[in-house]
Amino acid sequence: MESQQQGQLIIIGGAEDTTGECQILREFVRRSGGIKARIVVMTAASSIPEEVGQEYIEIFERLGATNVQVIDTRSNEDANTLELLRAVAQATGIFFTGGDQARIIRSIKGTILEDALHKRYAEGAIIAGTSAGAAVMPDTMIVEGESDTNPRMDAVEMGPGMGFLPNVVVDQHFAQRGRLGRLLSAMLQKPKVLGFGIDENTAIIVNGNEIEVLGEGAVTVVDESGVTYNNLDRVLQDEPVAVFGVKLHILPEGHWFDLATRQPIAGKL
Repeated sequence: MESQQQGQLIIIGGAEDTTGECQILREFVRRSGGIKARIVVMTAASSIPEEVGQEYIEIFERLGATNVQVIDTRSNEDANTLELLRAVAQATGIFFTGGDQARIIRSIKGTILEDALHKRYAEGAIIAGTSAGAAVMPDTMIVEGESDTNPRMDAVEMGPGMGFLPNVVVDQHFAQRGRLGRLLSAMLQKPKVLGFGIDENTAIIVNGNEIEVLGEGAVTVVDESGVTYNNLDRVLQDEPVAVFGVKLHILPEGHWFDLATRQPIAGKL
């Protein structure tokens, strides 16, 4: 394993198990320090933050964490309060819930809290997110887009993310909502980055350049850096896009991916 001073990311495709073995959430707690973990739950994405926050408090406490608190940011003003900043500064694990990723950006992007989150990540904290909380991890994110569609330039809207994982685009609920077309559309807008489509109850764990797959589904990796042809110079926004030479990898649990070489790794346990 690589030795990394910065923390790790756990990026979950949504609908993770919260009542059974809780494999992914259990791993988040373990990597955050186990019974000594200090976990902060970020509910910015949710339209019902009190309910969602209490749900994750109960889950993480059931998994053995004894210090769990919620950070509810509904505006930039909330994100700059001293109490919240102090909680993040002491956290060993930070968890972004699902909801609407645009809410996270509206309430946290450009605030002191965003700086504090990046500082803790640089110092070694574990940053995790599910569904909308997963979408915001890159520096450029999918804001919204159509599922079950062929690639079109108007099929997806892109915007700034939180920037924990640069040069990558993440899509969630991937197989369940048929999102290959929208991820390909996103990649055509950002051809030099990698795309990761993460199934439900599945996660990638990012440790430096190493990515490990965990959970019951799979991760689809899209690499358009070697594309030999597209017709972007001739189509309009709402017309189907042609693209040749896209590289695709399907990685279930127990498989890895190297961000530096852009290569999958078989069965590294």
